[in-house]
Amino acid sequence: MKRYPTSSVRFMPNDELLINPYMGFSTFQHFRGGKLFDADTDGWKKEFYPLFHGVGENGADEGFHPDASIAYIRVCWKDFEPREGIFNYAMVDELLSTAAAHGQSLMLRLMPHTTRPNQDIPDWLAERIPHPERPETARVKESPDDPEFFYAFARAVQALGARYDGHPLLCSVDLSLTGAWGEGHNLDFVPETLQHVLIDAFTGSFHKTPVICPVAGSRLISYANLTRPVGMRADCLGDMRYHMYYYPRVIAGFPDLWKEAPMSFESCWTVMHWYEQGWDIDYIIEQSLKWHISHFNAKSSPCPRVWEKQIERWQKKMGYRFAVRLLDFPGDAAAGDTLDMGMWLENRGVAPIYRDLPFRLRLRNQRGAWVLDTGLDIRNWLPGDSFENFTVTLPGDIPTGAYALEASIGEGSPECPSVYMAMDAPQEAGWYRLAELNIL
Repeated sequence: MKRYPTSSVRFMPNDELLINPYMGFSTFQHFRGGKLFDADTDGWKKEFYPLFHGVGENGADEGFHPDASIAYIRVCWKDFEPREGIFNYAMVDELLSTAAAHGQSLMLRLMPHTTRPNQDIPDWLAERIPHPERPETARVKESPDDPEFFYAFARAVQALGARYDGHPLLCSVDLSLTGAWGEGHNLDFVPETLQHVLIDAFTGSFHKTPVICPVAGSRLISYANLTRPVGMRADCLGDMRYHMYYYPRVIAGFPDLWKEAPMSFESCWTVMHWYEQGWDIDYIIEQSLKWHISHFNAKSSPCPRVWEKQIERWQKKMGYRFAVRLLDFPGDAAAGDTLDMGMWLENRGVAPIYRDLPFRLRLRNQRGAWVLDTGLDIRNWLPGDSFENFTVTLPGDIPTGAYALEASIGEGSPECPSVYMAMDAPQEAGWYRLAELNIL
């Protein structure tokens, strides 16, 4: 029998800070609650800025580190492919399992090389082709211009995608280009055909996992999106040279890209550097939210405590922020019935979620719990209001009685994490109590 709504419940949003999966701040080159890298400190300060002003292993004395559900890790190609055609999958497997153990998902960049001599292209390739050294006065280092470099790196990317595309613990993959760290240095001097070799390797190998392209040029982003939705990554949030000229022009050229793929940002220098330079934190946050930011890499450096309130407000708007506002449902039903439901869902963030986690209902009392799949695609919940009409079918063997009607997103596992909602409703282990339903 089909049952139509006879009851309604309404909820108000709350202002709680929620640390949800696939969004918000990320740890960088380490995992949640773990030690920052302290080996070769001078090199790390120079290249990655994970430590700042003598910050110790956790940096607690210099500022605060916002909690993070994402671990952002960059690995060198030479470590992933130490011998030609032999790939170090154990290294990536360990990163994924370690992220899971810390309640995080993994954001990964495979870099062709950095600026450091011990992090250049693989030795087996360096023996065959010329590879530039870093000039003493230069901040960055160029990539080889030999076509073999591009095709060899593309094969490594294809191997990575063949094994890990769609892995439930992989949050996203950066699309690496030329130059140190894969950020696209001197890309304009690379023939377009070779640029496409790199882009095609990522978009052709990763069909399920979100891919994020550096903001290195509109043509590249347009080309990448011919194959699949590809997001944008801007690595210098904060610096006004980028905020006032470059970023607005590039991002405005793709006004709807954020609806299908994430917008990711990294601090220019560090957030502490913003403070010391007198940069306007409120303006920086405002612009990033306008650009629909989903995640932010603060480079594992502490944030100044005097900005703690502003950064918390930023966290509450960054990415998605879901709240059930209204549910229409049948107050009474019988085993085997099909129930018509109506729901108003508000996304109070600035972006959707890009993973298809299940939105489920549950009927629970002292006798047990019965989970009902709604079939809703939560990736469609853009900022603002969404209205959903859906049906669920009760099990034929559910006993009569009064039940709590509950809702959840995700399953509470590392592979399918729970999403916490910004709504005033009792919650336990990711399940929100919405109403009571009687099984007659």
